[in-house]
Amino acid sequence: MSDFDLDLQTAEGELDDPEGPGSVVLGVLDGSTDPDEWVRHVRGGDVLVLSIEGDLNELAAGFARDVREMGGELMHFRKFLVVSPPGREINADRLN
Repeated sequence: MSDFDLDLQTAEGELDDPEGPGSVVLGVLDGSTDPDEWVRHVRGGDVLVLSIEGDLNELAAGFARDVREMGGELMHFRKFLVVSPPGREINADRLN
């Protein structure tokens, strides 16, 4: 059998970060937060879970298009709006 030399410290450095960038940000979508702030969160890799207090279409109008244009996703789920950054899919398969 041949010698097998594995440098685990180097290998760990090459692995992708399992958590990835960003956080899950909980908030209230009621019109009191500047839409640009929501866009900055998504651009930074955050997933937003926003409790909707009012008319969703009116409240999300200031940032929904920007999020979609950058490749993010938005999904209305019960009384919440879930917003994901580019590259992070919202999987709704278990809702069926």
